[in-house]
Amino acid sequence: MTSDVAGNAELTMTTQTYSKDPLADRETGHYRKEYVTSFVDKWDELIDWDGRAQSEGQFFIDILKARGKERVLDVACGTGFHSVRLTEAGFDVTAADGNAAMVAKAFENGQSRGLILKTAQADWRWLNRDIHGKYDAIICLGNSFTHLHEEQDRRRALAEFYAALKHDGVLILDQRNYDAMLDSGFSSKHKYYYCGDDVSAEPEHIDEGLCRMRYDFPDGASYTLNLCPIRKDYMRRLFREAGFERVRTYGDFQDTYAEEEPDFFIHVAEKSAEHVARWGGNGADGKADIRDVAETYYDSDDADTFYSTIWGGEDLHIGRYTTTRNIREASDLTIESMIEALPDLKSGSRVLDLGAGYGGAMRTVVKKTGCEAVCLNISETQNEYNLGKVRAARLADKISIRHGVFEDVPEADESVDVVWSQDAFLHSDQRDQVLAEAFRVLKPGGHLIFTDPMQADDVPEGVLQPVYDRLQLNSLSSPAFYRQTAEGLGFETVQQEDAVGDLRAHYARVREELLAHYDELREKGCSAEYLDKMAVGLQNWVKAADDGHLAWGIQHFRKPVKH
Repeated sequence: MTSDVAGNAELTMTTQTYSKDPLADRETGHYRKEYVTSFVDKWDELIDWDGRAQSEGQFFIDILKARGKERVLDVACGTGFHSVRLTEAGFDVTAADGNAAMVAKAFENGQSRGLILKTAQADWRWLNRDIHGKYDAIICLGNSFTHLHEEQDRRRALAEFYAALKHDGVLILDQRNYDAMLDSGFSSKHKYYYCGDDVSAEPEHIDEGLCRMRYDFPDGASYTLNLCPIRKDYMRRLFREAGFERVRTYGDFQDTYAEEEPDFFIHVAEKSAEHVARWGGNGADGKADIRDVAETYYDSDDADTFYSTIWGGEDLHIGRYTTTRNIREASDLTIESMIEALPDLKSGSRVLDLGAGYGGAMRTVVKKTGCEAVCLNISETQNEYNLGKVRAARLADKISIRHGVFEDVPEADESVDVVWSQDAFLHSDQRDQVLAEAFRVLKPGGHLIFTDPMQADDVPEGVLQPVYDRLQLNSLSSPAFYRQTAEGLGFETVQQEDAVGDLRAHYARVREELLAHYDELREKGCSAEYLDKMAVGLQNWVKAADDGHLAWGIQHFRKPVKH
């Protein structure tokens, strides 16, 4: 614990201080007179750590892990609930708060659980004066941001958060659903945040400029907090004006909700979509690293809206069209045919999906077989969506989601039974390394099964450039490349299917759906430039298939058993 905290006068305050008219106390620094030690000592009774942990589950842990974040600054640590949970989950956490009594209590709570928390007292308006270095993520939870009563203080705090984050950092900030409280009156499920069964937390006054919350405890003690009832859309606008490029808002940990239902909103704000050599190395022959291109592309609002609308938000892969024209049904048929090609998966089997997208394939595989799965994917937007789907399907104990690249798989040697991928390897310029990583992580006897849009084995130079352009690719592999590379690594070839007709049908159907839903996609936010370019690009893929220049089908290889 810092010496500043140890000698702070706030540690001796026991009585809250207000003016003669408490409703007139609407000043940002007033929180220091409210979080007195007697109130702080009861804060954990209000939260109920066990109840809070059960209600929010792995939400924040999953979001941070899926995005590959490690160093976290908890700027409103309070009594340390999230700092402790994240530290126990393996994150490098610094616990900070503007109130000395809260920081001291957080340190004490960490000690009681065998942890020595790194702590600091820091007012957000001067955050970078009191903390050092850059962080992968900042969390500001517990409705804490609404202690800022003046707009200039809110803007300054967000600027300080932005400055303390690394170039691709993320800010997670929550707030009460003040919209519902202001427009419809207060009601609370008392389920997610303040879980103490015998504690009451209700507003005794609310107007557009002040929400005065009252907290009543079983022993008769009562405390109040003066907060600013910030509306959701105003908060989202502040993020954007502070420089955050994308903001996703959850309601009580769900990504879909009716506006009036949640008690709390949770905002996940991304600092930047730019990636500065984050994967190491450069692209082939000095070209752009298409891993960065793929990440930026799939993280874009245009791509996310297009794929989730046309595919239904489950998968992004090529389907089987012999018995259906429905993209969603055809996609499911591809998954089923890949499952059928594999030996029986069972409870205890581990499947690694390289390029999991929205995660629909692994949710299907796990439901059908009972196995465990890891979704490795480069798009943080898709990973976040996948997390919500996994939680809704109650599969969080079976499916984990990792942010990363195929060329450097974060799995131990000989640790998985199946490496699975659907139409994702084209996004790597190092496909030989991708197969090498698959061989490394597979157990002896394990299976590599994947599909990938490929060029035919013998294609004239330059004819596929229009195909490459749609996804800013530098090349495509061929069936011969995959067979020769796999066998060179030691794989045995099980099957190389020729089903290019499904690829042709797929891109034609996607183009039809794009044109049929063009206006709807525009209304949902897709740019005309993106949609028009997509329509041309899809037609180029159809033509290339008709010309015999493309290939597609299940590619199945097996790692031999050691003798």
